[in-house]
Amino acid sequence: MATGDRKIKLGVLGSGSGSNMQAILDAIGAGSLNAEIVLVLSDNPNAYILDRAKNAGIPAEVIDCHGFKTRFPDESQQAIAEKLMSAGVDVVCLAGFMRLVKQPMLDVFPNKIINIHPSLLPAYPGLMAWEQAVDDGAQESGCTVHYVDAGMDTGPIILQAGVPVISGDTAATLHARIQEQEHTLYPEAIKVVASSLS
Repeated sequence: MATGDRKIKLGVLGSGSGSNMQAILDAIGAGSLNAEIVLVLSDNPNAYILDRAKNAGIPAEVIDCHGFKTRFPDESQQAIAEKLMSAGVDVVCLAGFMRLVKQPMLDVFPNKIINIHPSLLPAYPGLMAWEQAVDDGAQESGCTVHYVDAGMDTGPIILQAGVPVISGDTAATLHARIQEQEHTLYPEAIKVVASSLS
């Protein structure tokens, strides 16, 4: 296997449909990624990522954010850090997770939390990056897998894939092409991260 002898255990955090989690599952199923998703967590009780997890037989839970719409309270982060540790998670993968991860998660999983972002960072951090690219008249967009630090999409870059912005692109058409690249890039980045684990 490309990731070595040991099967790494992944925890996935998502807020939406979970298409990147599905891409990881597909890579595992195809034998190209030596990993196992052992826990899926979402801050959105209606997120389809929870259904995907349950359909795949993966434990899935809703994160209690104590009524906050966008904040990720410390007590919530501590609680899920403990759940991830109890599940034996090696690497935490953010897949469309819409809250900013800080301490204590970063303390518990130093250099072991990764995120996929729909732009060629450092360009267009934050929300709706594909829309920012179209509005800005950019000639190229893409996606980036990076380590998570305390900033907004500022951690060290692991892998990137470029996507040209073509004439007539809307935010939706560009986003769809970026997502195609994301689904290939994320499993490849997990292999890179796995090879760096001791």
